[in-house]
Amino acid sequence: MTERTVEIEIPLLLPEIENDEDDCLIRLQDGLRNHRGISHVHLQRDVTPVALCVHFNPNLVSLKSVRKLAQKAGSTLSNRYRHERISFRGMDDADEASILRRKLEKLPGMLHADVNYAAGLAFIAYDTKILRPKVIARVMSEMDIQTPGWPSAQEENDHAHAHAHGSAPTFLPHWVQERWTLILAALAGFFLLFGWAGETFFALPSQIALLFLLLSYLSSGYDIAKHAIPGLLKGKFDTDVLMLAASLGAAILGEWTEGAFLLFLFSLGHAGEHYALDRARNAVNDLGKMMPKTALLKKDGQLVEQPVDSLQVGDIVLIRPGDRIPVDGRVIAGASVVDQSPITGESVPVLKNAGADVFAGTINQNASLEVEVARLSQDNTLARVIQMVAEAQSQQSPTQQFTERFTAWFVPSVLVFVLLVIGFPPLVGWMPLRESFYRGMLLLVASSPCALALGTPASVLAGITQAARNGVLIKGGVHLENLGALKVVAFDKTGTLTEGKFSLTDVFLYNDVDEDELLRIAGAVEQSSNHPLAMAIVEVARAKGLSLPTAETLENINGRGVRSKIDGRPVLIGSLRFFREMNSIDLPEEIIQKVAVLEEEGKSTILVYYDGEFLGVLALTDTLRFSAKETMKALKGLGIQKLVMLTGDNEDVARRIGAQIGVADVRAGLLPEDKLNAIRELQEQNGSIAMIGDGVNDAPALATATVGIAMGGAGTAVALETADVALMADDLEKLPFAIGLSRTSRAIIRQNLGISLGVIALLLVTSVFGWLELNWTVVLHEGSSLLVVLNALRLLGYKKA
Repeated sequence: MTERTVEIEIPLLLPEIENDEDDCLIRLQDGLRNHRGISHVHLQRDVTPVALCVHFNPNLVSLKSVRKLAQKAGSTLSNRYRHERISFRGMDDADEASILRRKLEKLPGMLHADVNYAAGLAFIAYDTKILRPKVIARVMSEMDIQTPGWPSAQEENDHAHAHAHGSAPTFLPHWVQERWTLILAALAGFFLLFGWAGETFFALPSQIALLFLLLSYLSSGYDIAKHAIPGLLKGKFDTDVLMLAASLGAAILGEWTEGAFLLFLFSLGHAGEHYALDRARNAVNDLGKMMPKTALLKKDGQLVEQPVDSLQVGDIVLIRPGDRIPVDGRVIAGASVVDQSPITGESVPVLKNAGADVFAGTINQNASLEVEVARLSQDNTLARVIQMVAEAQSQQSPTQQFTERFTAWFVPSVLVFVLLVIGFPPLVGWMPLRESFYRGMLLLVASSPCALALGTPASVLAGITQAARNGVLIKGGVHLENLGALKVVAFDKTGTLTEGKFSLTDVFLYNDVDEDELLRIAGAVEQSSNHPLAMAIVEVARAKGLSLPTAETLENINGRGVRSKIDGRPVLIGSLRFFREMNSIDLPEEIIQKVAVLEEEGKSTILVYYDGEFLGVLALTDTLRFSAKETMKALKGLGIQKLVMLTGDNEDVARRIGAQIGVADVRAGLLPEDKLNAIRELQEQNGSIAMIGDGVNDAPALATATVGIAMGGAGTAVALETADVALMADDLEKLPFAIGLSRTSRAIIRQNLGISLGVIALLLVTSVFGWLELNWTVVLHEGSSLLVVLNALRLLGYKKA
């Protein structure tokens, strides 16, 4: 017997895997290759989701055994190799993120580590046989970084809770703890102003003025010292230590005002930076607040309030007017208007009646609904969106990758340069050691790349969050930047530029067959298909009350038609091209001419062939999306240079639609592989390209495009999982918003990069030549960090023009 193959979807084996480059996939393949009867194992990346393809000899190992081996290997890997997302607090500087990442990567058993300071998240993958969570938590704790709720042991939770607000004393009210750094900075500023102004303008005794300056020192230096002194004892020399040393030096020299001003500026910069970042982080957390905690469960004729987490698929819940819907499900009784904007970004509420799908987090407005639970709470649309928005922060954008590479060589180079600046001038008699040491300190402050490390992650965090709040899911910084660099957008036709809801317009009968018989045969076969054309035919057949016979297994011939059997007799349904490619079937001239006439009228045609003869032709039309023309116009206004339609429909239909909406480049009669080749050709000619479709039928083209965009992500799990960007509503108007937001994000990322590098360059020059005092160096350094974060936060207010 010849070799056989089986494809097993990766999410069934390793549900935690987020991309097809994960090391666990290599281990999975290696684990299967050593088994008797398995000759070859590889990943099938041109299908969605990615599948594991196993070649095996059925004489040596059965198909059932192969599946069991794969499932066992996946289960072993899932149990041994963990992928974790850790929320952390207590990191004071952006450059600490790279320090922590390097420390985590050095741990035995750590497979991957990434730390996002802007989002306050660490992403790790590790071998549980070698590395324990407590060891990871200890490494983070040694850097005074807390991980509330991770690991889940009670003592870790208690420890994390005690440090939830950094250095704020736990006996203080909660609102004070939350605003601790801002309160200290404000107090420091007040004491500084009172002491300096009182002595300078109001003849305040110097001893009283000094007391206020000391209070300013204590207020602004408290948080800095709490972080810097333990770090210094562990050999950690950072900007906090430098600021503390400089302010103490100023006090020793009698320059109390200068030292207090330095600490005040530094603490104010940090407080503002943390406050601004918290705004972006809270915008993500607000998505989670939309999830109700309880639901009214109908049980034995009674209404019982139950935790949403305890609900099972098939349970019935009652949704009262004004309530947030707690589950993904289907309406089984009632009719009401539902505000879906929290999930899909739709501005107009949608009518929901029996049979309609509803999503957790949306708001029922004017009548009670009974909803059957379709997904568990952890699998519903809102939960997946929240998870994907968080995971998007782990994927570095091209600019983030550049800044990390730049910082990797820049910081060590500057440290060497600082030693030269301190030691070389006194050796050759250019300046005394005290002055050269001061300039070295200036140089250290100047070269700290905080703004550089903050600018891009903060922009990505704000951009992805604003997109999610408006019904667009962008799955990483790389896709955010790529979407903003697009020159070409390619569209699938059916369901994207058109509604995808066909109506039957013409029935052409052949061979003395009546219309009911033609629809009965076509409907029997097409009821097993989810293609829009097939569903339209089945709907007409059922509306006429026809009894549909049972068809045997449906075989789909991609982009051409379907093959089946009824009562043991073959049925073929498909396009004219489908039958032309079958040399064994003669096409009657009358049918060819009729198809030509119908297609010239802009209709899609389907030929029905049963038991050796043609029964006739069905013609259908699709409705153009009302927003399609305006969307094309908006995209051109955003700078998109080329719009392309890729469709499997006939050329007359495609060109008619293209002319209506303003798309000149129309490529019709394409099979899925032809669409894939068209995307590759357009990429070679134009560079960056996006492909937008339904996320299912055009998976290869979506995967190959620079950015794959799926329509209607809220309705289909496949679209959410496969695309780089998902428009949660089935709304084409969200596309200009997504591209406009990404273009603005890309511009802000570049602005932040320019600000960061510009300020670093300026401060390096002024430090070497001693043109700026330490206070002004701190002003520019902290100011640039705060500026890039505030610049990034502009994205949270982005609206479509």
